[in-house]
Order: sequence, then structure tokens, then C-alpha cells
Amino acid sequence: MNNLVDNNQAMTNKVWRYIFREAQTTAQEEPVLASYLQATILDHDNMGSALSFHLSTKLASSATPMQMLGDIMDSVYADPEIISCAAKDIQATVDRDSACDLYSTPFLYFKGFLALQAYRVAHHLWLQDERSVALLIQYRISLTLAVDIHPAAVIGCGLMIDHATGLVIGETAVVEDSVSIMQSVTLGGTGKVSGDRHPKIRKGVLLGPGAKILGNIEIGEGAMVAASSVVLKAVEPHAIVAGVPAKVVGHVDIDEPSKVMDHYFKCP
Repeated sequence: MNNLVDNNQAMTNKVWRYIFREAQTTAQEEPVLASYLQATILDHDNMGSALSFHLSTKLASSATPMQMLGDIMDSVYADPEIISCAAKDIQATVDRDSACDLYSTPFLYFKGFLALQAYRVAHHLWLQDERSVALLIQYRISLTLAVDIHPAAVIGCGLMIDHATGLVIGETAVVEDSVSIMQSVTLGGTGKVSGDRHPKIRKGVLLGPGAKILGNIEIGEGAMVAASSVVLKAVEPHAIVAGVPAKVVGHVDIDEPSKVMDHYFKCP
């Protein structure tokens, strides 16, 4: 356990060093951004402090002032496990997104990353039975970032949420580690049942743009859901499904297609 904690802390420190150094370089090369980078990154000693400032600024409104949000986020981001997940999410984005070659880019500009970190705050509050505040943060995320993740959903680490616009993740959904999710994905219910009614997405799954996965069904480890598919039945591990309704059209030959990000497949 101690080795795991030490490894997580080392990764968090590494990612933060990259972000800080990149911000220093950009501030020198593009002086028009210097004050923005100073306030958002360079004035902070650690990733938790910087994230708290950045997100509370983005999500603030007259009804939810920055100071109030900042105080909430400061307390939540004091948890090293939550910041470790943020570092893993950044590393996943750098590794998988061909448009991202800097660690500071998702931190500053990618709303998929930012919405996920704000969700982590709301989820923490939900578990502490501060549910009205959690729902308020969800509401602000939805309005400002066009991403709607229920604070009760259970989401792992090392995720990449690409583009993110229109993403919906329901209350009883589970998303495990190392998943990649494209824009306009829905992890929703069928409208017919209450209780545990949302999908369970296992490790290493790749969800293509516009995929709709409905009901309390399992998308098995290392599976791939093709773009614009509507999935109504469970998907076995490492299967590729496509269509409306989705059917098995093949199998992937790698453990975690989420890390390769290859959406191409041949129909039999």
C-alpha cells in the first residue's frame, strides 16, 4: 500500500512539474497570456490549489461566487487520492489525444478534463451527504461545460474524455479505470425502471462519438462501442459492437482499446 501511495504521489508531482514548467515557458513566449498563466498556475504551489482556483473561476456565478466554490474545492482537493486521479487523467489525455502534446493543455483548456475534476468534487460531497451542494456543482458544470455527470456516479481514474460536449452519465452508472469516452456519449436509463438503472463500463473500454448505452447493462473489459451505436444489451469483454441496435461485429486484439484510440474496424 505504501508503495502505491508513493507511486501515486510521484506521478502527481511529475505531472505538476510539467504543467508548471510549460506555463513558465508559454508566459515568456506569449506575454499576452502571462497574467492568465500566473493566476491560474504559477501562483500555486501544487495541482490541488491550481485546480481549485481554475475551476471555481470557471463555474462561478452571482449565485455561486468564486470564493464559496474555492473554499469547497480547497477542502476536497486536499485529498491526495483525488489529485492523483486528476494527474492520471492528464497523463491519459497526453498519451491518447493526438491533439495534445503538453500537460498544461488539458489542465487549462480541455473541458472534458475540467468537467471530470469538478465531478470528483461533487462526488466527494455526495458521499459526505452534502447532496444539495453536490447537485449545485453538477448544475454549474452542465451550464458552463455542457457535460452532465450525476454526482452519485462512480468513475475511476486515468480517463480521457475527448471534446466532451453533450456527455451524460447517469446516477447509478459506473465507469472503471482507463476508459476513453468521446463527445455526445450517453450512459443513461431506459425510462422504465428506477433504482440501479445505468450502465457499468469496465476497464479499458473505448466509447465512440455519439454512442448511447442504456439500462443497467455491462460493457465488458476492453470492449469497443462504435460511433452512434445504441447499446441495449450487455457486451462481452473485448467485443466490438456497432449499429442501432448495436450488435457484435468483431473483437479487438488488444487489452485496452481505450489506450490505442483506433475507432476503425472491419465488418465481417
